[in-house]
Amino acid sequence: MRAVVQRVRFGRVEVGGAVAGEIGAGLLVLLSVAKDDTPADRAYLVDKVAGLRIFADEAGRMNLDVRQAGGAILLVSQFTLHGDVRRGRRPGFTDAMAPEGAAPEIERVAAELRALGLGVAQGVFGADMQVTLCNDGPVTILLDSKKVF
Repeated sequence: MRAVVQRVRFGRVEVGGAVAGEIGAGLLVLLSVAKDDTPADRAYLVDKVAGLRIFADEAGRMNLDVRQAGGAILLVSQFTLHGDVRRGRRPGFTDAMAPEGAAPEIERVAAELRALGLGVAQGVFGADMQVTLCNDGPVTILLDSKKVF
């Protein structure tokens, strides 16, 4: 699994002009599932997202995770994170999981984050989404369960 995690002041996903998911302060997580991901990859990603200490404590240091900061998570599926452009200019998506497998995985990630006591809003899998956010910092973290980066 790959994720782009952004600390945000707010985030919103719209589909067809209607709000599908919205949060105040917290994390916007753009998430892609690889075709060879396992439950261990999911556990790694859930643990990392929930535990990232990228919110300021009372001294102004990035020392708090999203729960400690009272934030929520906006989870948005984005298979293009597995786009490969090493050869040519048109991305190849052969590493991304097919939609029929990826959609349930995204839902499992959301459920596991909720089980940790986090508020989770979501986009709509496979939809043409418009994402609006205010990146706070900016703070943007890249995660990859295969530890490619």
